[in-house]
Amino acid sequence: MLTFREFEGPWIGRIHSNHNTLSLFNSRVDNFSVETHNEIKTSTWKWRGYSIRYQYSGTSGPALVLVHGFGANSDHWRKNLPVLGESHRVYAIDLIGYGYSDKPKPQDLEQDYFYTFETWGSQLNDFCMEIVKDEQVFFVCNSIGGLVGLQAAVMDPSICKGIILLNISLRMLHVKKQPWFGRPLIKSFQSLLRNTVVGKYFFKIVATPDSVRNILSQCYYDTSKVTDELVKLILEPGLDPGAADVFLEFICYSDGPLPEELLPLVKCPVLVAWGDKDPWEPIELGRAYGLFDSVEDFVVLPNVGHCPQDEAPQLVNPLVTSFVARHTPSPAS
Repeated sequence: MLTFREFEGPWIGRIHSNHNTLSLFNSRVDNFSVETHNEIKTSTWKWRGYSIRYQYSGTSGPALVLVHGFGANSDHWRKNLPVLGESHRVYAIDLIGYGYSDKPKPQDLEQDYFYTFETWGSQLNDFCMEIVKDEQVFFVCNSIGGLVGLQAAVMDPSICKGIILLNISLRMLHVKKQPWFGRPLIKSFQSLLRNTVVGKYFFKIVATPDSVRNILSQCYYDTSKVTDELVKLILEPGLDPGAADVFLEFICYSDGPLPEELLPLVKCPVLVAWGDKDPWEPIELGRAYGLFDSVEDFVVLPNVGHCPQDEAPQLVNPLVTSFVARHTPSPAS
């Protein structure tokens, strides 16, 4: 039976702290509030002829770009943008194919796969250069957005100053993680989804309010956070023309980089944070990422599922703030 392990985002230790991150962010949690009056603004950007939606908040401070997971969009950061915008310039982007960005149909493009981490990594770096226009930017990424952030940082190390990975995708359906005897079966099933009416029928079943709510309730430990608002924010752009093709294209994409291949290549500091109740990306496997030299901290987020930024912003926002402050020179220096 098909599972949603790889349907990242809402679809579907070494606890080593050289800088005492865990104690620092824990000390702030009790007094932290997500209530704020900072404004979230929305705009569009033309990238390679395509319209890209992004949201932003804040007018001063270090620059942050927030990168969503599979099936999600920049609205998934609505609890983070205004709070982090109090002391940062914060942007959240809709990756091409998702949210309210354009969704070009893969079959109309002259390449085998368009929706890849290389495409999104290029989009992220170009966004930083053309819109953010800061010397260096911090990436805050959830799920497959973590692969996008790592890929972008590897492609152009001069742009990214640091990365926070929230429950990064393990990519358990990647061809390299499948036994040799299972690979032909997976390829056949992916071809069935991508090239026949079976895929469109499958998407039609998934793209309903009840299905989206059920999927979100799987990956959120605190299901009270799965609100009507959240379901609507995720589902509505997924009903746009082209969304089904993007969905099927990506779930059939079992190649490309793995986190363990990109982490050794990253030149900037990385912090990995993990909701310990994630049913799709088990923390027992995620802990291995804390052993890479580029990873300065592995932080456990207790009683949190796959999307910590939305389920537990009271933990994530101060964690981001402390990491950025640690890697941003003070004006005096």
